[in-house]
Amino acid sequence: MPRQDTTRRLADLLAQLDEPFTGEALFDCCADLVFFIKNLRGEYVAVNREMVERCGLRAKSDILGRRADEVHPPPLGASYRAQDERLLRTGEPILNQLELQLYHSGRPGWCLTHKLPLRGRQGQVVGLVGVSQDLHAPRDRGADYAQVAAAIDRIQTHFDEPLRIPELAARAGLSPYQFDRRIRRIFQLTAGQFIHKVRLEAALRRLRESADPIGQIALDCGYADQSAFSRQFRQTVGLTPGQFRLVEASARKHGK
Repeated sequence: MPRQDTTRRLADLLAQLDEPFTGEALFDCCADLVFFIKNLRGEYVAVNREMVERCGLRAKSDILGRRADEVHPPPLGASYRAQDERLLRTGEPILNQLELQLYHSGRPGWCLTHKLPLRGRQGQVVGLVGVSQDLHAPRDRGADYAQVAAAIDRIQTHFDEPLRIPELAARAGLSPYQFDRRIRRIFQLTAGQFIHKVRLEAALRRLRESADPIGQIALDCGYADQSAFSRQFRQTVGLTPGQFRLVEASARKHGK
């Protein structure tokens, strides 16, 4: 079917609706998945119930009309807003972004975020739409897990060493493609993202619990050098390792 016919049929259907379709009611039915639409100013104009719960608020009205740094705790809220502003300025989508999330209880967690630009009739960016999926420990460690268990153990205990996907796949008796698919089914992450997550978690612990130099932490957690570590840390956490350490020290000082 020609694309123009498909587009016309969708336009005809949407034109018959009583109010604009956002998908909000549908996403209200989804657990562990945050959904949001923002305008060109980066303000929330539609969110689902999971977004409200993640932020520890009572109602959607507590979020609508506000920006990311006004509903998410510092310092991560500011990094989310900067991410929005970059997308709205460039129109470049953000896909499969592994991010550290601070829940309203102060408990850290991980999420996988996707954001796409919304464009007007002339092709200009007019807003953005996104989802953010909470990542949890796998609930079902069945046959999928059993086959890659040795490789996962290798990642979790030797993250300070070079870890190459073909070698890990061979350890599991799989091709690199099969290994990546298996890791995706278990952890909702690519094999590369899973390695990155394990290394970052180790680095976060060291930054919180020790006064070790950042360069040493980088090497001990499997990064080539401090520059590579800082770049990936900031991309995921929204802060440099040094800034994160200062924030953690301030939180401890104030009993948070």
